[in-house]
Amino acid sequence: MFFSILNGTLTVCRDAAGIAGNIIFLRLFLVNFDGKNHIKRLQSDLNPCLFQGTSLLSDCSYHPCIPTFKRIIRNQSTENFSGLPYIYALLNCLICTWYGTPLVSHDNVPVMTVNSIGAVFQITYIVTFIVYADKEKKMRMLGMLLGVFGLLAIIVAGSLQIADRATRWILVGFLSCASLISMFASPLFIINLVIQTRSVEFMPFYLSLSTFLMSTSFLLYGIFNFDAFIYVPNGIGTILGILQLALYFRYKAKSMEESNEPLMVSQA
Repeated sequence: MFFSILNGTLTVCRDAAGIAGNIIFLRLFLVNFDGKNHIKRLQSDLNPCLFQGTSLLSDCSYHPCIPTFKRIIRNQSTENFSGLPYIYALLNCLICTWYGTPLVSHDNVPVMTVNSIGAVFQITYIVTFIVYADKEKKMRMLGMLLGVFGLLAIIVAGSLQIADRATRWILVGFLSCASLISMFASPLFIINLVIQTRSVEFMPFYLSLSTFLMSTSFLLYGIFNFDAFIYVPNGIGTILGILQLALYFRYKAKSMEESNEPLMVSQA
């Protein structure tokens, strides 16, 4: 009787955490924020090579891309925006979607749904990018997109050849876990920049909070579902989220003081 009640409680908690993670994920995708513009404000203050790395990694982290693509559609040009982050994000979503399917793991529907929705968003972004890109970018993006689907096909076909369900789960689990952990390279880079510049201008509070809440939701989901391939990467994300929020409050006052400084000093 006790174990039955405990199992039921864990199931309810797991489902609640999964639903919360999906809701926060959708809000994070739809929020009206464009992190790239915040990074660009620092372009004049950073070494060119450092800035290029920051810009690319920030795009991988800042999933809310709607303002960027509104601008692309309005100007009918991709300008200097890179399509690589969306390709990488799509690959991550597809691998994690495959991991969440019943063919690989047990009872991971929230993981499958959240990543399949993310994949739809990324495909929409990529198609829009290709439509408005110049010929050279079109061909490069199409090649990378085909490469993503080809790699996914290899992963799916290869894993299905493994008859033992547990071995298949471990193999795909390691791939999805590695993919998720690699996505945290961007928060680490942004955290380093915050410490170096002592400014949170390019690390908005709402985005940091949403990322922290989403990581925490799936951390709890993974714990309640006894799935290390979910709670390990999201545990790392939760720790980085706490660090981002701590840095935000640490350097917020300084950033506000600098934003209130006059742009020009009168010589009169």
